[in-house]
Amino acid sequence: MGVFYMSIIVQKFGGTSLKTGEARQKATEKVIETFNAGNRIAVVVSAIGRKGDFYATDTLINLVNEIDVNINKRDLDLIMSCGETISAVIFATLLNKKGYKAVALTGTQAGIITDNNYGNAETIKVYSQRITKLLDQGVIPVIAGFQGVTQDGDITTLGRGGSDTTASIIAEAIEASFVEIYTDVDGLMTADPKICETARIIEEIGYNEVFQLADNGSKVIHPKAVDIVRRANIEMKIKNTFSNHEGTKITYKHIKDADNMEDRLITGIASLSDRAQVIINEDNLYNEEIFEEMAENMISIDMINVYVDKKAFIINKENVKKMKEILDKYDLDYLLNEDCAKVTIIGNKMSGVPGVMNKVIKSLKRYNVEILQTVDSLATIAILIKKEDLKIAVNELHREFGI
Repeated sequence: MGVFYMSIIVQKFGGTSLKTGEARQKATEKVIETFNAGNRIAVVVSAIGRKGDFYATDTLINLVNEIDVNINKRDLDLIMSCGETISAVIFATLLNKKGYKAVALTGTQAGIITDNNYGNAETIKVYSQRITKLLDQGVIPVIAGFQGVTQDGDITTLGRGGSDTTASIIAEAIEASFVEIYTDVDGLMTADPKICETARIIEEIGYNEVFQLADNGSKVIHPKAVDIVRRANIEMKIKNTFSNHEGTKITYKHIKDADNMEDRLITGIASLSDRAQVIINEDNLYNEEIFEEMAENMISIDMINVYVDKKAFIINKENVKKMKEILDKYDLDYLLNEDCAKVTIIGNKMSGVPGVMNKVIKSLKRYNVEILQTVDSLATIAILIKKEDLKIAVNELHREFGI
């Protein structure tokens, strides 16, 4: 009689889950426990540790930046991919030592084919036959995250948070039942716990809401990874390598809590500091040229408001110097508000509910928090405030909406 397998599961382990021997022990225990329950497992790993650790991505980048900060992007991707490859070999070796057959695979060997947009490549195709064959043989493939290969054979990387993306890409290709993202927290939280003391774990959340949380500042999961599992209709879980907490389930479904509509009106609050507001105080003939130059200089804009006589938007504060150079080039009348922060309240159920914005304004006015700009959509309300007001704003909104 053949072996009956319950599910195909992709488990991804981040850098903090691999940083020490003790951490790697915990991570392998999660894999073994799931495998022993009768599941087929594909593992995706990040580079070991974070900046400053020997094999972390930023450490590898610094090795070449010390020689020349203008290294070409193709070569930079090659060295950036090394950390994940090292992790895959170490993790597979640990599993083999424990008596479980495992094989380390690079992104290339896993069949991840990308375009040649080095540093932020997009996946074109995944040839998953090798992974599927290993799974059918009861072998655990341990795949280096964050990397792929062009059709010409050049190594590429998938952008920061790319190991999350790899896990989702692989899950879609092998038709996994669900993806588990292991990190060092118990799940997604209603707000940044470093800012909001009353933040709590979200037990269940919809794809659209978690995408908005990730896109607006939550660093637990990459938005691109969420978008992939959403289109593939694969359930995702955010879990802690170092605890047995159930974590956060990401699905099309939502928690059904009929006790109080207001209790589930808002799912969570995301925040981004180090933003700068740009206000151009006149209509001008150079709009197209200005925005083309911003794109060429990799300056992303957000919270765009267009009026008859002015335009307002925000940028990452690190781009302020370059932004000034572009605006001065066209001799424009503009205002730059530095040291801003963006706070976004998120909840699919607030669509069509009257008075939400009014509640936001009143609660912040109570604490003299000045609102510099607002933008809203069906599931979000984003406000721009001074960075110094970030903590009080997040805590007050968290309290006001009963999150």
